[in-house]
Amino acid sequence: MSKGIEGKVVVITGASSGLGEATAHHLAAAGALLVLAARRGDRLEALAAQIRAGGGRAETVVADVSRRADVEAVVQKAVASFGRVDVMVNNAGLMAIAPLSEGKVDEWERMIDINVKGVLYGIAAALPVFQKQGAGHFINIASVAGVKVFSPGGTVYSGTKFAVRAISEGLRHEVGGAIRTTVISPGAVDSELKLGSSHAQSAQTVNEFYQQAIPADSVARAIAYAIEQPADVDINEIVLRPTVQEF
Repeated sequence: MSKGIEGKVVVITGASSGLGEATAHHLAAAGALLVLAARRGDRLEALAAQIRAGGGRAETVVADVSRRADVEAVVQKAVASFGRVDVMVNNAGLMAIAPLSEGKVDEWERMIDINVKGVLYGIAAALPVFQKQGAGHFINIASVAGVKVFSPGGTVYSGTKFAVRAISEGLRHEVGGAIRTTVISPGAVDSELKLGSSHAQSAQTVNEFYQQAIPADSVARAIAYAIEQPADVDINEIVLRPTVQEF
């Protein structure tokens, strides 16, 4: 258990695999009360069952973060189940890598819907709760591709992750004081993110790049570090990569 995490109500989007799943396990072991959201209800229920079997508490909500009403329902479930929300982890993401010349506009729109609008919907849903409580913590998952443009191929993906960092900094400046804002920008971390590319050559390049990936728990520990700080300490940004990663 962690004194800075135990008893905190944490909402995690994209919780059915990868970073979200690893974070759920890590925070549950630290004593957090979890509300897990993702599109795959079977995966969510299996994860929640594992957490409960270990003595933890977890609720699940099937949700697509590209739908505002779904994200609102997740936060409402947290309030109904536990009476409050302490941490909103906006983790759901899509990485569809392809050169701009391939014209995969549908994939661009899907990345914007999930990576940018999904985060904004999370903010819109949780911010009124945080303001009413007089406390709260946003943790938004960006990427090293939001620090340096990943091109060719990742131009639009980088654009969405630069947006997450910009939105998070504006959010911190607007609501800081009682409400904390953290951006986590991972490099190659083992998750399903690497499977999002439909362009064959780009998918091969991504798979080769991810040979150096570090475990998803690496990000879970970074998230826990940000949460467990005293209320007057706001860890604003953490960038983490495999030691061998050049980009």
